[in-house]
Amino acid sequence: MRQAFPKKIIVLISLFILLVVLGIIFIFMKPKDVPQEELSEIKVTEEKTGSEYLSLGKSVEGRSIDSYTFGKGKNHLLFVGGIHGGYEWNSVLLAYKFVDYFTANPKLIPENLSLTIIPSANPDGVFKVVGKEGRFTAEEAQVKDTTTGLGRFNTNNVDLNRNFDCNWQAESTWRNEVVSAGTIAFSEPEAKALRDFVKNNTISAAVFFHSQAGAVYASECNGGVLLRTLDIMNAYSTASGYKAVKTFDSYKITGDAEGWLASIGIPAVTVELQTHETIEWERNLAGVKALFDYYGSK
Repeated sequence: MRQAFPKKIIVLISLFILLVVLGIIFIFMKPKDVPQEELSEIKVTEEKTGSEYLSLGKSVEGRSIDSYTFGKGKNHLLFVGGIHGGYEWNSVLLAYKFVDYFTANPKLIPENLSLTIIPSANPDGVFKVVGKEGRFTAEEAQVKDTTTGLGRFNTNNVDLNRNFDCNWQAESTWRNEVVSAGTIAFSEPEAKALRDFVKNNTISAAVFFHSQAGAVYASECNGGVLLRTLDIMNAYSTASGYKAVKTFDSYKITGDAEGWLASIGIPAVTVELQTHETIEWERNLAGVKALFDYYGSK
């Protein structure tokens, strides 16, 4: 007969094996330490960018309408590109250029200012021309025939800059054409996203980038042009070299976003780039810095 191991020895061997197994598990499951220098780099990166990203809503086709906010000051400036989508794709590239510029240079923003940039207020219209989501290059967006307005409207064939609540009508005009302005004011999700952002924030002034008239236009809605609107129009015009135009009278416009802002007491201007293909960076950077000087002293 073989002699059986004493129970105590068996218990001790079992405990030893269990401890070995637990030790192996602990070694492999222990979180990897992040070197102190890597932690410092992460912190520096967060402080350097200093922007807050937010999706304001979705387009008709479900594309995100994104915003980037810089600074913490009480005077809040709003910049909007691409409300006319791919037809004015250079306004989107200009807005993204400002996102990149202030990400790299956050200290250029005065302490009493904050600014929000919405690069693409009509992402479906941009997609129709560019054929891709999110960012794109000028080469990807080249369109030879701009007379048809390709990508100007949203997926519901609504001109979004006629869908706001300032003298809204179901049909409006663009050049000599009749365009749809939606079923009611703010019927389109893209217009609603911008409306809700404005209502949830205290906006000091707004700038909308368009093309291609080479001018800065003031806004109004029945009550005449706000005095501060004239101030920022002239400041941007003087710095950028675009001509200042107090009243747009080329054709009748109803339901435009700038007019709606004027109706609720928010100064707004339209900056029209010179062409459909260029962003005229230095001119617009000078214009934005002029607004910084104006509101930075308020």
